[in-house]
Amino acid sequence: MDAVTLVVGGGLCFFLMTFWAIIDVARKDFGSIEKKALWGFIAWIPFVGFVIYIIFGCRKGKKPDSIEQSVKN
Repeated sequence: MDAVTLVVGGGLCFFLMTFWAIIDVARKDFGSIEKKALWGFIAWIPFVGFVIYIIFGCRKGKKPDSIEQSVKN
């Protein structure tokens, strides 16, 4: 495998993970728009943003379905 293939493959992997983190932030409720904007900004940071989001922010947000169920109970 040559260096170009490794760089392109690694870049594609980081791009897809960053894209997933941004979509996940958009789908979840973090309690306030400021917190959501902060996690969205962190997810946009190249190469390390999605790692920070997965470790610290992914569990802080709630999916809209789980919020509706908790309101009904």
